[in-house]
Amino acid sequence: MLELSIRHRQGDFTLEADLVLGEGLTALFGASGSGKTTLINIVAGLIRPEAGNVSFNGETWSDASIFLPPHRRRIGYVFQEGRLFPHLTVVQNLRYGERLLPRAERREDLDRIASLLGITDLLARRPSHLSGGEKQRVALGRALMASPKLLLMDEPLSALDGALKAQILPYIERIRDEFGVPILYVSHSVEEVARLATAVVTFDAGRATAVGRPDEALAIVSQASGELPAGNFIEAEITGHHEDDGLTGALSRAGPILLRRSSLPVGTHVRVFVPVSDIVVATEAGEGLSALNRLSGHIVDLAERDGGSVTLTVNCHGQPLIAEVTWRSCRQLALAPGMRVHLLFKTVSIASEGLFRQAPR
Repeated sequence: MLELSIRHRQGDFTLEADLVLGEGLTALFGASGSGKTTLINIVAGLIRPEAGNVSFNGETWSDASIFLPPHRRRIGYVFQEGRLFPHLTVVQNLRYGERLLPRAERREDLDRIASLLGITDLLARRPSHLSGGEKQRVALGRALMASPKLLLMDEPLSALDGALKAQILPYIERIRDEFGVPILYVSHSVEEVARLATAVVTFDAGRATAVGRPDEALAIVSQASGELPAGNFIEAEITGHHEDDGLTGALSRAGPILLRRSSLPVGTHVRVFVPVSDIVVATEAGEGLSALNRLSGHIVDLAERDGGSVTLTVNCHGQPLIAEVTWRSCRQLALAPGMRVHLLFKTVSIASEGLFRQAPR
């Protein structure tokens, strides 16, 4: 368990945090410049806070009289870029992660790490002969080879395009689920938080606040900023696969939904992120539409927004979902609280990067 209560000023910026963080992947979520990287650098021992203390599993890392250097904290750090040593091969970069660790404390196996990250065939190469995604996988492996007590990731996917992000995300999931090492993951991507996070800390004007689940965290962020939520989180359980048309079925509290075909076993718990912009509102179920996902509920709130739009909050069997329509659509459909509506969205809008998954229960 990571415990920190710190106050640190850099120039005109002051960071304050009073947090207790446990297992799983905790996303540090907020706008650029809100203090996320400063916080993990304090945890890593790269910055000594002006005031306060940091401890991990009862061991003090930093307080008024103690400041443990980074190499004694047993932390793995993955940066935005791979930061691999260009003169070393992949296997030498991986081994570098364990070089300061006493042999008796080395719990990770090179073959296992290489297999987990799909880099076994790359071990003899140098970084100049690796793609961006391959470099990040090697960087992940180097951090794991240090047998860390805690893993820090500072926007590790921000330098990658969408296709490469999709390649790396499953590896981060496997690390989260199979290694049992707490992870602090810096991000300002809603989709990454939706898929990866088991808990969230939000950052606003230098104040870090532990919120909990991603849906709760992002709702609070949206409310505080006055902005429309980026999307909806739907908890569901995989119920089956439709081999003939490439779809996977899942059951949520709001109703059945269809996902892109996946290899997830039946019974797997998923958290689906559906962008607000992908939802179409209808007063009748309708036929002849390509949107396969159709959830029904009653409007519980209408809110006018700047720019000529209206936000709808719809209760779908106890699952609140947010949608947005123009004022013209609102008038033409005569939308009002208590009215039954249908929320339509395409299966393809539920992209793989919007899925959090856990083993069958």
